[in-house]
Amino acid sequence: QVQLVESGGGLVQPGGSLRLSCAASVSIFSIYAITWYRQAPGKQRELVATISGGSTSYADSVKGRFTISRDNAKNTVYLQMNSLKPEDTAVYYCNTPLATMKGSWGQGTQVTVSS
Repeated sequence: QVQLVESGGGLVQPGGSLRLSCAASVSIFSIYAITWYRQAPGKQRELVATISGGSTSYADSVKGRFTISRDNAKNTVYLQMNSLKPEDTAVYYCNTPLATMKGSWGQGTQVTVSS
């Protein structure tokens, strides 16, 4: 079973940037889709961005600001986040479709956007 570890979160001012990493324990070449999710305090977890084969998709709230990419050689999926807003504050998780269905989640990485 593949394990994913998120990193790269932190405190950033509004308008700033962060790059999150999702490192896999096995080759991600065979993992067709990986999705970034986020959960803000008191809110449900929501989908942020998905990379599936050669295609990407984004939540409307992050389109044009966030970019998801994958480096198969490094077994890592990235989420580049630009023009960050306070409402982007959340714990960010990456996951595969199977793990999501099973309700299996990693520790996530905290992103706080505040002046």
